[in-house]
Amino acid sequence: MATGGFSGADEIAHFNGDLFNVVDTVELSTTALQRLGEACERNWRDIEPSIFGTLFERALDASKRAQTGAHYTGAEDIDLVVEPVVMTPLRREWDAARVEIESSEAGFSGLEDLQDYGRQSRQSESSEAGFSGFEDLRDYGRQSGQSENPVNPDSDDSAARQRLEAFRERLASVRVLDPACGSGNFLYIALRSLLDLEKEVIDYAAAQGWLGLTPRVQPDQMLGLEINHYAAELARTALWIGYIQWHQANGFPYTQRPILMPLDTIRQTDAILDLSDPDNPAEPEWPAAEFIVGNPPFLGGRLLLATLGDEYVQAMYGLYRKRIPNSSDLCCYWLEKARAQIEAGNCRRAGLLATQGVRFQSNRTVMSRIKETGDIFAAYDDMDWVLDGATVHISVVCFDDGSDESRSLNGKAVSQVNIDLTAGADLTLAKRLPENLEIAFRGIDKIGEFDIYETAAVSILGQPNPDGRSNADVVKRWINGKDITERPRNMWVIDFGVNTPEAEAALYEAPFEYVRRVVRPTRIKNRMAWRAENWWLHGSPASTMRQKLLPLARYIATPKVSKHRFFVWVTTDILPSNLVIAFASDDDYMLGILSSTVHELWARNVGSQLRESDSGGTYTPTTCFQTFPFPRPTEEQREAIGAAAAELDRLREGWLNPEGVSAGELRSRTLTNLYNQRPTWLDNVHARLDAAVAEAYGWPADLADGEILERLLALNLERAGG
Repeated sequence: MATGGFSGADEIAHFNGDLFNVVDTVELSTTALQRLGEACERNWRDIEPSIFGTLFERALDASKRAQTGAHYTGAEDIDLVVEPVVMTPLRREWDAARVEIESSEAGFSGLEDLQDYGRQSRQSESSEAGFSGFEDLRDYGRQSGQSENPVNPDSDDSAARQRLEAFRERLASVRVLDPACGSGNFLYIALRSLLDLEKEVIDYAAAQGWLGLTPRVQPDQMLGLEINHYAAELARTALWIGYIQWHQANGFPYTQRPILMPLDTIRQTDAILDLSDPDNPAEPEWPAAEFIVGNPPFLGGRLLLATLGDEYVQAMYGLYRKRIPNSSDLCCYWLEKARAQIEAGNCRRAGLLATQGVRFQSNRTVMSRIKETGDIFAAYDDMDWVLDGATVHISVVCFDDGSDESRSLNGKAVSQVNIDLTAGADLTLAKRLPENLEIAFRGIDKIGEFDIYETAAVSILGQPNPDGRSNADVVKRWINGKDITERPRNMWVIDFGVNTPEAEAALYEAPFEYVRRVVRPTRIKNRMAWRAENWWLHGSPASTMRQKLLPLARYIATPKVSKHRFFVWVTTDILPSNLVIAFASDDDYMLGILSSTVHELWARNVGSQLRESDSGGTYTPTTCFQTFPFPRPTEEQREAIGAAAAELDRLREGWLNPEGVSAGELRSRTLTNLYNQRPTWLDNVHARLDAAVAEAYGWPADLADGEILERLLALNLERAGG
């Protein structure tokens, strides 16, 4: 196979010296030989190349061998990127080329002449039948060409034939780059799609009498960057297998020798960081390519250090610090480099998969840069994707220099695609409003196992201290998001406040000794010096929130992440965790505004909604609350909203904790179940609240969601002075 030749009377074809030039002898057991024989009995001729790559990748990577089933990224998924990025513009070019070819066949020099002839014909007697449109005009041109200006189909000098050959040459000149190519699935689909289009051109030529054409598109038009040596080899092999299969399936002979050729266009390299000189990290240069497609690594910003190592990540941060925030997901580095390639004129269009987080927070920096130097012409905000055999949720971003005038989101035409992958009002323009500051807070992030069960809390509360103080000072009730969405767990937390000295905290003997035994061993290893040195205090104690809640008897709380977005009252003797958003207000009016559909709609669209099933999404004080423009109600309107909110709270509490029901039934009475069921009385009380809020804004009560968001954004920008 490395050189070609004979084995007895059987000819062995010359495959590729580059792939087979190293001959290793592998000792196989009897069982392994039996399995190999069984495998050879199968016909592997029509194996899907993407499956081929995936199976061999798992054979190499022990961590992936336990995955069962043929989990791989199928062609229909990859087409969601390849089709809009690569094939759509090429199909447009082919449509234009056909028009020119057919106008040339009629004896005209171009489309303009054909249109002029049509206009003249309408004015003459020969146009009495008229033309209903360009199709009729083109048909007439063909007929005229056949009768008056016949084209010699064998003449290479004909303008029509030359135009067709020019387009075939155009297809042969296309270069597609996958800068994280893995085993080559995206490149294989791109190659197959180019070949399919060229076959369409060849079939069209045959219909014109131009016979004998064979495909010019070649595997070396596919360019790849891949850090893993074995994956890069798989990509090369998968491309050749797909290329040969396509020829056989479409009736084109494949006589090339050697059968496989080296594919130097697939390079083994790191795509975003060159550490060949560790003291001087550099940004790798990507090869110029008309189109960039691919699936960069899915790794959230918080996991970079643990996964890639401190040296690599710090070098990456330093290299890209002026372009990408350090908190960005890893895929953002591929998006930024692709954007830079387009800006530099080294690429025309790009389409990359991304984590869903690309729509939110600091990741939006790279999305903003894409919009500054070009535009997003196609996107999917939330898609299921198979990654290492598991289904994950991802986004797809396709962008260019802004020249494409069409826009689509989730497969539907839209006027624009915003940087958060929404259409319509661009809520990413919303600004924080001064009047909304220091009201909504994320709860306490303990950074350690300070929380305890109720039985342990009762025991600690009953123990004395040397100075006579009660442990109730530092052992408090505690809630997280599930305590709101489901039934309360009755958890407690040891909390020494914001800046209590170690010596003073130690006077609370039982709580302190518990924290010293359970929390200290891990906290003293914390990367943040303050947390390591102050191991008996919560890592993020939320000091401002505590100050704001201090004069109140109750506050409003909502889960940071929940399926439904609801707001509840919590007494101030209960501390909220970092999974709870606390609002420093004891006013029913505030509860009413937060619980209204207007605010829910705003929060759902500006917050981080990572899964469609989690319709409430993620609530953050900065994006969801501080940007929200409250109404400016009269006192009467304010009281109406407060009364509706109080009624909502009363009825919900009555449903959650009715008298005389069994403990088993109580367990099923949760806010999540209530809003899943959505009984009529709940709809009625929310409708009353929504009507009161709409009146306070001076808006009709039946506005569509899009109109509400546009009005809220206008109010936000007006009040922010933007």
